[in-house]
Amino acid sequence: MDTVIQILAVLLGILGLLGCLLPVLPGPPVSFVALLLLFFKSDSHMQWTFLLLWGIITIVVSILDYIVPATFTKWTGGSRAATGFATAGLFLGIFFFPPFGMIVGAFLGALLGEMLYGKKEGGLSSSLKPALGSFMGFLAGVGLKLIASGIMMYYIIRYL
Repeated sequence: MDTVIQILAVLLGILGLLGCLLPVLPGPPVSFVALLLLFFKSDSHMQWTFLLLWGIITIVVSILDYIVPATFTKWTGGSRAATGFATAGLFLGIFFFPPFGMIVGAFLGALLGEMLYGKKEGGLSSSLKPALGSFMGFLAGVGLKLIASGIMMYYIIRYL
């Protein structure tokens, strides 16, 4: 049974890392489930406080993933439309030009959202700064998730 748990944990850890880049999978929560599985191994040395700490980190990172892009967009004077369109562009980019399409799609989506629904005069030039802010917020969110899931993957391997 422990072998099955170990294989499942590694697969979930890999899926968790992929989920940081693909918005269809919740990266850190999937990685946390892998740690949780390893906790129930018969020869596990993992402490419940360690698991609790990573559960809290997973929740915080997941919440920040929604807050950070909006905050970056707001800091650069962007509208909510820029953030929403950045997310839509990310999804479209994944399907049409993976993996770089998600990065380009997020930026172009934010730019288009700001140009169409932002309250700015000046078209492209005034929409560029908020679009960059939204894009940078998206990258910061992905970075946070990658760091958390990467560290959890380290512990998944360590506790095998």
